Amino acid sequence: MSWRKLPISLTELCVDTTLRCGQSFRWRKSEDEIWSCALRGRLISVRQDSTHLHYRTTVPEVLSAPLSPPSSTPVSDNGNITEKDDTKDFILHYLNLEPVLTELYEEWSSADLNFKKKAPRFTGVRILRQDAWEALIGFICSSNNNIIRISQMMEKLCIHYGPLIGHIGDRAFYDMPSPAKLAHPNVEGHLRELGFGYRAKYLYQTAVMITQKESDWLNSLRNPERPLMGGKVSSAGEMLQGGREGYRKAHEQLLALQGVGPKVADCVCLMGLGWGEAVPVDTHVWQIAQRDYKFGKGKHRSLTKATYDAVGDHFRSLWGMEAGWAHSVLFTADLRAFSERLAIKVEAKDEETAGIFTENTTKIEKIPLPSIKREPESAKALLEIEQVQLTRRTKRRKKS
Repeated sequence: MSWRKLPISLTELCVDTTLRCGQSFRWRKSEDEIWSCALRGRLISVRQDSTHLHYRTTVPEVLSAPLSPPSSTPVSDNGNITEKDDTKDFILHYLNLEPVLTELYEEWSSADLNFKKKAPRFTGVRILRQDAWEALIGFICSSNNNIIRISQMMEKLCIHYGPLIGHIGDRAFYDMPSPAKLAHPNVEGHLRELGFGYRAKYLYQTAVMITQKESDWLNSLRNPERPLMGGKVSSAGEMLQGGREGYRKAHEQLLALQGVGPKVADCVCLMGLGWGEAVPVDTHVWQIAQRDYKFGKGKHRSLTKATYDAVGDHFRSLWGMEAGWAHSVLFTADLRAFSERLAIKVEAKDEETAGIFTENTTKIEKIPLPSIKREPESAKALLEIEQVQLTRRTKRRKKS
């Protein structure tokens, strides 16, 4: 398929920021500024300029059965031929482009001075509407980890257990494996050999638990106001201090899975199930809460379960049903990968503008890789690019 385009400004969507801020871990950026990922049986590529989002899709190279005679008709997620190319609908859905983001930023800024100060340099951050299974696996891998290593783990999972979807140049793209693929008894040991550590057990056990439930169990936890693509929208009920009833139910049920604590459950609720009020609180967000929102004193001196809930409730009181989205903007603003935006020497004339970026006024020469949690790791560990052993030769990435 040739390139197509959607008119959209960088204030409404910034692909470079949205795909790098720790939501999804399988997008890959090429030297020519194109982002690509195998999603739901197709290979999607996107690039952006100041006025448009450009996109294209590639159908799978390997089908469950050969076409006879050969056909150029698009292929659906299950490998069957379909008359309709729904790539545009998929892009609109996946990138969550329906809400008017500038209006949301204005709403959040009016409710919170800290957001108003940080947000102008981080416009266009969208919460992706990801597949719930992918979000669950990705955030189980995120435990005590950084973004580049999580991305490597997800790539290894797809290479070893997922279907090949296509190539761009000499790079192969694989889709997510199904729960059944990860529920085989030898998976845990193999994942340990691939460097997953203790997460191997969690991934295997969670896959087994998912396969033992009803086939649509995970999606049954979804916010009905954010259904699957093409699904019918229905009310999710009244917003309460701790979130809507459906959100609280989804969060509680996810906690029963192996390797899923409160933060991972909230990440899945927010980024995989459409519950906008979910506020994931890890040590990184806890630092933001202490520094900017006066937590860390009295009964909320440490990040206990009560404090975790209090931080989420505070953000929900500020930003409402999309508190998790607003929180993700501040999370992105605090990532060291984006610190150059806050490290520009301020030379504004008026005091209000000059006071916005006072924490860092020195140009940073080297930017560390982004991390989900600020764990003590050596520079060597952060910059290490783990190699996946394939049956065919692959090019090794140069060390930075």
